[in-house]
Amino acid sequence: MQIKEIIQAIEAFAPPCYQESYDNSGVQVGATDIACSGALLTLDITEQVILEAKEKGCNLVIAHHPLIFSGIKKISGSNAIERCIILAIQNNITLYAAHTNLDNMRKGVNDKIAAKLGLQHRAILSPMADSLYKLYTYVPETHIEQVRQALFDSGAGAIGNYEHCSFNTPGTGTFKGNEEAQPFIGQAGGARESVPEIRLEVIVPQHLKGTILGTLKASHPYEEVAYELVSLVNSNPDLGAGMLGSFEHPLPVADVLAMIRSALKAPVIRHTALVKDTIKTIALCGGSGSFLLRQAKAAKADLFLTADYKYHQFFEAEDQIIIADIGHYESEQFTVEIFSDIINKKFPNFAVYLSQTKTNPINYYF
Repeated sequence: MQIKEIIQAIEAFAPPCYQESYDNSGVQVGATDIACSGALLTLDITEQVILEAKEKGCNLVIAHHPLIFSGIKKISGSNAIERCIILAIQNNITLYAAHTNLDNMRKGVNDKIAAKLGLQHRAILSPMADSLYKLYTYVPETHIEQVRQALFDSGAGAIGNYEHCSFNTPGTGTFKGNEEAQPFIGQAGGARESVPEIRLEVIVPQHLKGTILGTLKASHPYEEVAYELVSLVNSNPDLGAGMLGSFEHPLPVADVLAMIRSALKAPVIRHTALVKDTIKTIALCGGSGSFLLRQAKAAKADLFLTADYKYHQFFEAEDQIIIADIGHYESEQFTVEIFSDIINKKFPNFAVYLSQTKTNPINYYF
């Protein structure tokens, strides 16, 4: 099995096109068209992680946080990033990261946190817009099921928890082929044809746009396929930032904080005033999530769980919600389990290791 096959499995789950503009997910260092001897999964890439991969016989390290975020003008070993690059190249180890594209998935980082807390009725807190298209195409009645099924098989027609969604409008299509045409109906240079057709409408996700258009052209009987692909501003319920979930019944706030500390292995929880006696609805965001406070309030969440809150930002709770900061590492440490699940499902006999190297740069004194 080649490294690129493992990467393809991860990117089928978390397509890179859904990463934020500032991000740098993808291959960081190394080749992908070589056999993979094993994969080491980690939150962060450090020199110690690369040495652990070497010790375990792994030539692939998969991380949540990219090693390289901005341009590098030299690689002399003068800092930790440069030393990691050199060490990986010296040992023929490929470094790969899936960051905000994994954050933005419906079953990604935030859903993993929500699952650890046992939250129900989970939904994206801030759904992503501008990631969906509407495809309109015109198919002769005799071939509508053939084309429709091909589009569904390619990933078109999914809306939230529903698949195979389409809309059909009957009508009449007209055309007249010139002398060089190879028409499916009628003759080249012949009379104008009128054909009973169905206008077929399906939703197309951004990352499958090219694949679905290719399928349309391959499955359609016409030489020239008429279609329109229109960008939508609709929010996508399967993509976006943060997560909203609830307990079956309200729980005492002290019990919820204790649960968070235990389930998420958080040594410390920094929080605002406990203005709620009980907690039922929690908004959360792995990593730095302060930008979602407005959405958490709008959703009537009792508590907003995230990390990297600054002193003055805590005032923004305004006694309307409890902000609970558990730390960046603590909120994203279970990301490796997502990688493991993806790889084991696709390649059940492949060697996958969860890194035992502690990469959290923050320590606590009790």
